Amino acid sequence: MTTTTFASLGAPDSVVAALASRGITEPFPIQAATIPPALEGRDLSGKAPTGSGKTIAFGVPMVARVTRSAPKKPHGLVLAPTRELAIQVSEELDAISGELRVLAVYGGANIEPQIKRLRAGVDIVVATPGRLIDLLDRDCIRLDAVTFAVVDEADRMADMGFLPDVKRILDQTRDDRQTVLFSATLDGAIDTLVQRYQRNPVVHELEEDRSGEIVHHFWLAPRPERVALTAQIVDRLGPTVVFCRTKHGSDRVARQLGNAGVKAAAIHGNRSQNQRERALEAFHRGEVQALVATDVAARGIHVDGVLGVVHFDLPHDEKDYIHRSGRTGRAGMTGTVVTLIDANQRKDTVKIKKGAGVGDVEITEPDVASLPEGPQQAFRPKPRRKATVKDLAPRPPANSPSRAKPKAKPQAKTDRHRDWDEPTERSKPKPKSASRQNRADRRERQFTDEERAARAAANEQREAREGGRRTGSPSAGPAKPRQSGAARRKAKRDQQVAAGEAPTRSKKRRSGKPRPPAKHRTR
Repeated sequence: MTTTTFASLGAPDSVVAALASRGITEPFPIQAATIPPALEGRDLSGKAPTGSGKTIAFGVPMVARVTRSAPKKPHGLVLAPTRELAIQVSEELDAISGELRVLAVYGGANIEPQIKRLRAGVDIVVATPGRLIDLLDRDCIRLDAVTFAVVDEADRMADMGFLPDVKRILDQTRDDRQTVLFSATLDGAIDTLVQRYQRNPVVHELEEDRSGEIVHHFWLAPRPERVALTAQIVDRLGPTVVFCRTKHGSDRVARQLGNAGVKAAAIHGNRSQNQRERALEAFHRGEVQALVATDVAARGIHVDGVLGVVHFDLPHDEKDYIHRSGRTGRAGMTGTVVTLIDANQRKDTVKIKKGAGVGDVEITEPDVASLPEGPQQAFRPKPRRKATVKDLAPRPPANSPSRAKPKAKPQAKTDRHRDWDEPTERSKPKPKSASRQNRADRRERQFTDEERAARAAANEQREAREGGRRTGSPSAGPAKPRQSGAARRKAKRDQQVAAGEAPTRSKKRRSGKPRPPAKHRTR
């Protein structure tokens, strides 16, 4: 039986040598099926699961057929749904491109270096639709010279709402271009792209082979116990991708795994491009054991050596389950997929299992010991204490009975009962301090008894007068209200008239400001 090689498929010698230098000598089934017709210039539609080697399947024909191009007019174009996928595709193409210039353009990064590279000249552009539209609007790139166009993860493009942008981009390319499309499904909106932009395409549908490559587990795990269980799974398997439904949930799970002793990094749409790239690099180097991600990372991210996938949150449907699970079991390696569910999610889980083709797997209780041990178990210096639910349980509130301070034990009763009029310890007078005693002595020596008696009598008389005015008692006379100023002035004039004096009129006191000038009336 003859062994199929890239050379026998018609790949150029330079590409064969570049692949061999990376240890890639035998093509995967999707590569063996699609490379020959693509090298002939045929349009191609490929349906293949994630991780089946699609990048090399369209990369080899693209590198073989694309030629050097003028500035701002690339001959090769690859559209990818996410930034991570665009970066990885460009790295794959750059490794086999030889003298061809490859550039990845994507959002979340500075656009000026990308514009500078395009003006200098690029042969193959790998782009996300949003950033490429921005470059087209700025007139920094033209697509009328594109001879080879690839739409990768087309179904993901449709899910993210990129199809209008994809159509606008493809409409600006040459009519006689070669168009290659890869997707997990070829129906619905994807069939519209096929009918509109491809001419008599060769269609290859490769079903996913799950025999022995991915082992699936469905475990009943209440939400409060999932973090501790996930920490044990990662500790057992090794490099693992943990999927959550929300961005905030990914951050929270990554933080809780770190508290449990598992190094984890979150990757989702709210993270900057630099943060996402650093997280992926740390995971590649083994500095991070768990990559906690949302569905934005479920498709198109190729991370070598992923030994496990944990569905911390149940996927939305079977498509998301397939793409999430496709992060492990790649390139012939065996992977482990663990799905954590609540008891009330059985119905949705059965539907997802049936749609994903793993309906024969039973829903059981967690059993971490049944999972395969990862390679890190062999050289681990000492076993790390497993995280437990008690370690990661949320701290009870301050008013919780479990955090209340223990009450003091009552004193033992004595045989003698206290009399009813016996002072208690709290009611007994406290002895005066030395400073308070000295002040009292100084006050005693300050006045004589006669002086104190005189002061006391004067105070009593003053209080009697003030009290009489306040109460209006007869002994002190009726309390008279104070007269107004006009009444006092009138009483003074009456006294002057009675004494035979001419009454004087008091003028109103002025403020001292100059009198304003009189206004002259005009007749």
